[in-house]
Amino acid sequence: MTNPSTQAQALMLAVPGNNLDAYMRAVNAVPVLSADDEQRLAGQYFYEQDVDAARNLVLAHLRFVVHIARSYTGYGLPLGDLVQEGNVGLMKAVKRFDPTKGVRLVSFAVHWIKAEIHEYVIKNWRIVKVATTKAQRKLFFNLRGQKKRLGRLSMEEAQRVADDLGVTAIQVKEMEGRLGAYDASFDGPTNDDEDSTVVSPAAYLHSDNSDPADLLAEQDQQERESRQLGSALMALDERSRDILERRWLADQKSTLQDLANEYGVSAERIRQLENNAIKKLRNAIAA
Repeated sequence: MTNPSTQAQALMLAVPGNNLDAYMRAVNAVPVLSADDEQRLAGQYFYEQDVDAARNLVLAHLRFVVHIARSYTGYGLPLGDLVQEGNVGLMKAVKRFDPTKGVRLVSFAVHWIKAEIHEYVIKNWRIVKVATTKAQRKLFFNLRGQKKRLGRLSMEEAQRVADDLGVTAIQVKEMEGRLGAYDASFDGPTNDDEDSTVVSPAAYLHSDNSDPADLLAEQDQQERESRQLGSALMALDERSRDILERRWLADQKSTLQDLANEYGVSAERIRQLENNAIKKLRNAIAA
């Protein structure tokens, strides 16, 4: 794709530094395209190389790059940098998008956006010989989410992670060691060709969750439920809130007997308090 317009470039270049909040307000102000409008713009660029059409496609999907980039903030890298890399993937996707395939652009672009963010994460973790195969990449990006605590995995925990990811416990322990080697140099080879027009068939797989309106609605619903849950928790008495947090939200959950011993009541009484608190939460959220 030829260079986007000045407006599109300004939005993308605004990501780094102290302009992240302003950037997010700007991209969220861009209307979401309907399926018909998206198909029309994609056709204009695909058949006529209409740069303005490509610009509008990019601008309308910048908010989804932010949505995807947020899921990678656990690696300790700046969100602005993650968004910037995702934007590169979005532009590559717009360049290669074929509107005749019958899928929405966001469903196609998510593969390119994540691919750019993956490369950025791996390079900036600077891990020796990590992610040189597809299996290693999968393990790298899943291991952190599988770990239940910050300490080293025991062999039993490593085996559980291995079973979940379809690898061996030895591979899990090796990858865990690489994750801890943050300062090691990494200049891993890559076979990616930015100018290649060859697109994997997997990029055109239909996703039932690919409608932009549905994605926005889901995000808004999750944020609303999170706020409601927080407010409902704060409305509980201190003992009920403590029981729920330690039974459901803590990394190392307490048993009924643990709490019974601490509060000087029976385990059955703790169970009753827990059930009553859950009922209050449900009623508060429903209201």
